[in-house]
Amino acid sequence: MKLATLRLPSGDGSPAGAPATTVAVRQDGSTFTEIPGYADLGALLAVEDWQQIAAAADGGKHPVSGADLAPVVPSPSKVLCVGLNYASHIKEMGRDLPQYPTLFAKFAETLTGPYDDVELPASDHAIDWEAELVVVVGKRARRVSEDEAAQYIAGYTVANDISMRSYQFRTKEWLQGKVWEASTPVGPVMVTPDELDRNATITTTVEGQEMQHGSIGDLVHGPEYLVSYISEMITLNPGDLILTGTTGGVGRARTPEVYITDGQTVTVAIEGIGELRNVARAQAELPAVVPAGVELSAAASGGTA
Repeated sequence: MKLATLRLPSGDGSPAGAPATTVAVRQDGSTFTEIPGYADLGALLAVEDWQQIAAAADGGKHPVSGADLAPVVPSPSKVLCVGLNYASHIKEMGRDLPQYPTLFAKFAETLTGPYDDVELPASDHAIDWEAELVVVVGKRARRVSEDEAAQYIAGYTVANDISMRSYQFRTKEWLQGKVWEASTPVGPVMVTPDELDRNATITTTVEGQEMQHGSIGDLVHGPEYLVSYISEMITLNPGDLILTGTTGGVGRARTPEVYITDGQTVTVAIEGIGELRNVARAQAELPAVVPAGVELSAAASGGTA
């Protein structure tokens, strides 16, 4: 089964700038079927019998082609991320295989839709791609064993952990390079575990040029281990996301380094789930702020003397 969160067109009379109405949907071939009563996939997963509800739903129909999808879970209580978790990526970064996962966090505000534009901040010109398999938690998990962990996984989706490398490596902590607003596309759908080949191909292309090509079977710490390991520390709730790390081929590891630039389309795909397609847009330059009563000189204002 494939599930998603669909943005619905604003109805007449909606105020300008009002947030889009969303609904949880099931993908049936070329059609999305609404799951009535559930505003998004996170709300659906919070219900114990979500699988039966999703399978039986027969709500409104929408074409998959051209659909405006939100992040597959728009407002998870937690977004946990794993760094350095593919053997190929660890080797290209010149590191040893880790005994334990390297963890950091994101926030719901960092997430964006699978086809949304992504803003490139003016303050960092080293913007990198990271194709990632995402674990979607299906029920409350606290101190579960690795053997038990599979039953706590609702399914899997795709993320691009777009990273602001200059900020990331200002310090030894990565957080400031990973939590920029609306910088992490997630989707397009969540597939239930039975639909995912655990050796599926994961790829990134930039303007049609392949940059990453690997297998999710190259993960050092697999989904069940991560659910068990993290749930030892903190309760995982339905709809929480675990980004499992990226494969080899990131821009920072290339010689010379390669980064995303304005207008480029970045596509991240995992076989059996689908793909993210996001256009990078340069952040608009902000006008200078001039205190009241102060006049700019011709040179400072960009004029000629």
